[in-house]
Amino acid sequence: MKKQRLTQHETTVIGVSRFNPFDLLTEEIIFTILDYLNDNPLDKKSFSLVSKSFHTMESKHRRTLKPLRSEHLASVLKRYPDVQKLDLTLCPRVTDHSLSVIWSSCGERLRKIDLSRSKFFTTNGLWNLVMGCKNLVELDLSNGTELRDSAAAAIAEAGSLERLWLGRCKLITDIGIGCIAVGCRKLRLISLKWCLGVGDLGVGLIAVKCKEIRSLDLSYLPITNKCLPAILKLQNLEDLVLEGCFGIDDDSLAALKQGSKSLKTLDMSSCQNVSHVGLSSLTSGTGCLQQLILAYGSPVTHALADSLQRLSKLQSIKLDGCLVTCAGLKAIGSWCESLRELSLSKCYGVTDEGLSCLVTKLKELRKLDITCCRKITDVAIAHITSSCTSLTCLRMESCSLVPREAFVLIGQRCLLLEELDLTDNEVDDEGLKSISRCSKLRSLKLGICLNITDEGLTYVGMKCSKLVELDLYRSAEVTDSGILAIAHGCPVLEMINMSYCKEVADGSLIALSKCSKLNTLECRGCPFITSLGLAAIAVGCKQLSRLDIKKCYNVNDFGMLPLAHFSQNLRQINLSYSSITDVGLLSLSSISCLQSMTILHLKGLTPSGLAAALLACGGLTKVKLHSSFKSLLPLQLFEHLEARGCVFQWREKEVHDELDAKSWKLRSQSMEQ
Repeated sequence: MKKQRLTQHETTVIGVSRFNPFDLLTEEIIFTILDYLNDNPLDKKSFSLVSKSFHTMESKHRRTLKPLRSEHLASVLKRYPDVQKLDLTLCPRVTDHSLSVIWSSCGERLRKIDLSRSKFFTTNGLWNLVMGCKNLVELDLSNGTELRDSAAAAIAEAGSLERLWLGRCKLITDIGIGCIAVGCRKLRLISLKWCLGVGDLGVGLIAVKCKEIRSLDLSYLPITNKCLPAILKLQNLEDLVLEGCFGIDDDSLAALKQGSKSLKTLDMSSCQNVSHVGLSSLTSGTGCLQQLILAYGSPVTHALADSLQRLSKLQSIKLDGCLVTCAGLKAIGSWCESLRELSLSKCYGVTDEGLSCLVTKLKELRKLDITCCRKITDVAIAHITSSCTSLTCLRMESCSLVPREAFVLIGQRCLLLEELDLTDNEVDDEGLKSISRCSKLRSLKLGICLNITDEGLTYVGMKCSKLVELDLYRSAEVTDSGILAIAHGCPVLEMINMSYCKEVADGSLIALSKCSKLNTLECRGCPFITSLGLAAIAVGCKQLSRLDIKKCYNVNDFGMLPLAHFSQNLRQINLSYSSITDVGLLSLSSISCLQSMTILHLKGLTPSGLAAALLACGGLTKVKLHSSFKSLLPLQLFEHLEARGCVFQWREKEVHDELDAKSWKLRSQSMEQ
């Protein structure tokens, strides 16, 4: 044995064992490996630290970048020279200098950039970006409330542009849109949602000049029928959104000779001046239509349903918030048997009779939303589960007349479910035992379900191993035992809401710390949770990005220190009513990703400690504070932080006694009535 070790040492000395097996891996193989490292943002970082060659390969492989702060753009773009897509939604402050760094570093390689959450740049900066990045095909300038027609003229220089978002650019007018129409002939998608300065002229120019348009969002524009003929002549148009276009009515639509033959999706939500008469005119000849959205519009009557009979390829109808009639639902079932998705969320008038007749015809239905259909009972649920056995998504929040026995039918008949929302219902442990047979479940919402206990959750934990999201908000009978079963049986859990489950304690958090993919933890109003449990989460759940510990009175500074050290992906935190002081808050400044903090009623927080923490947390974009701090901190501090891109939201909330789950539910129901 000694001799063998000596031989190995000798070969090392002469250089034989210095051979690195990783050198045999080609660039193509390494790039394939990196393609699989997308789930955890830390994986690629770990990969790049293996060796210099891996570091170089990871730099060359990266095509998409989402930096946290604009001041780091120069170094980051130097590190990743082949970036093609730049997402700046986490950078609220993007100046002209920032844009100059981008175009000088990326040049013609850059193809996509998202500036939808960014401010502080001007038309000059945008102009330089467009001129320096000639191959841009995708540009998102949504929420650019200060952008004017001069900015639109700059955009028009991007001749290769294919997708453009200008939502809420309220100062851009028809003139600016006309420039874009002339300069960007290759546009395939444009969103003008809430561009209130754009009317028939601008939209008409887009339709005439940009023949390749496939997706057009005109939501809430002051347009009339004048621009519709040109729009419907677009031979490649597939998605048309006319939500909230109040200038369009039956009379204007009746003048149309035919609709668009290529249209696949039509959204006419909140078009309350359009009835079945106008809808018939708009959909005439649209034999390819697959999705129709009529939410918050005219009543769903037999006549409206009849206007759908020519739409043989229709697969999705969304009627959220509409008044529906029994005859209307029956007619939809008769004419639209190929439907795969139906949404009746918050529809008034949905009854057992109408819904039962409808679903018995929809054998291919995959997604059904009956949220707040408060008149249906177990009769409708029986028809749904017997007729629609291929359902993958069922949302039925606040169906208060459905008895607990009906939920057993879901687990017996709808075994393909992946998403189930039973918020504010009478489901109990027997129902959960049956539902646990749906082994493909990824999302289960059981908020305000006062009849479920640990026993029911144990069934879920035993059989639903693919669960990613679990909502137990105000399900008061849940304790550590139930959460332990979930944590043990659902290893890929990413989100859990245990807020106001008042019996939950540190044992739950220690168990959940084994769920390494957990990124969202909401446990507000859990008085038995302490810093010990929070420390376990920080150590075990490195992907944690959102944390709500409001009214966790026993969490103090000792819970913040592990978060500061281990939770480097944390972006949003609510610390209100906890026992955290200046020390704990200041420690969070080491988390470079932290962007949003809610800090209300922290008794141990002083003005000087708050000021120090706000200055030290350089990436903050939103802070909620009690209004009392307004007069306790200097105005210059707020001006400085706002110049960095931070928005302050002030609250006047006073401390209130917490209601138990049943009292809270009764109060909520009385407020709805």
